[in-house]
Amino acid sequence: MNIKTRLKKSGRIAAAKQFLLSLVATTISILLTFGTAAIIDGHKKKAAKKEMVKMLIYDFDKTIEQLQHIDTVLKESSRLEQEIAVHPEYFDSLRYKFIPVMVLGTTDFSKTTEKIFSSNIETFSTIGNANFIDEVSTFYMTRDNYKTMLIDTLKKDLNGQKLLQSPKDLLEISFPEHYFTNWIFLNDLKKIRNRCAQMMNISEEDMEKFSQQFTQDETKTDEDPRMMEMLEENDRAMEAIQQARAQYSE
Repeated sequence: MNIKTRLKKSGRIAAAKQFLLSLVATTISILLTFGTAAIIDGHKKKAAKKEMVKMLIYDFDKTIEQLQHIDTVLKESSRLEQEIAVHPEYFDSLRYKFIPVMVLGTTDFSKTTEKIFSSNIETFSTIGNANFIDEVSTFYMTRDNYKTMLIDTLKKDLNGQKLLQSPKDLLEISFPEHYFTNWIFLNDLKKIRNRCAQMMNISEEDMEKFSQQFTQDETKTDEDPRMMEMLEENDRAMEAIQQARAQYSE
């Protein structure tokens, strides 16, 4: 083999090596590009899933807070009613303590998060856990039942503020029963909430950090200390006016 032939063969080998090296480099570059993109996309989906779950559990917590407040009010109303049942003569001095329970009939729940959960198909694909989705649905259905069985019933019982008029009218309302019903629903919702958090590995520390972005912007309005006094004054004024009207109508 002469020198010219060898040079040509050597050139072809070098070109082939260069092509192979270029092909390998291109392949590695493509794999790195798509592999990195897949990793980044996976992290984004995982983060979006966790944020979505935390948003749902945060919504659960706000509902549970409302029921806990109602629990406190109904427990006290039940105690007062039982006291008046034994001592009807205490009615005049205790009746204004039922004012906190009178606003419970207006209780409502924010449905923003529930609507996002139930109306967006991407929510289900992002979460990707059928059991968790079923638990979330159960929570919201239970909350709807609570609204019907307790809040709506309580609203009817409190209609017209009759409980402030006489012991007889007050005792027609079964506050111990309402208190027990609230307690049952509160415990059920807590159990569902805790199952959801455990199922998706969400800790209380996670929820505390998540809630800070909302609570720091909330402006807390303290209850006016004169509210009770003003309500009592208004009730006495209306009672006097009604008595006067009755006299003039005779």
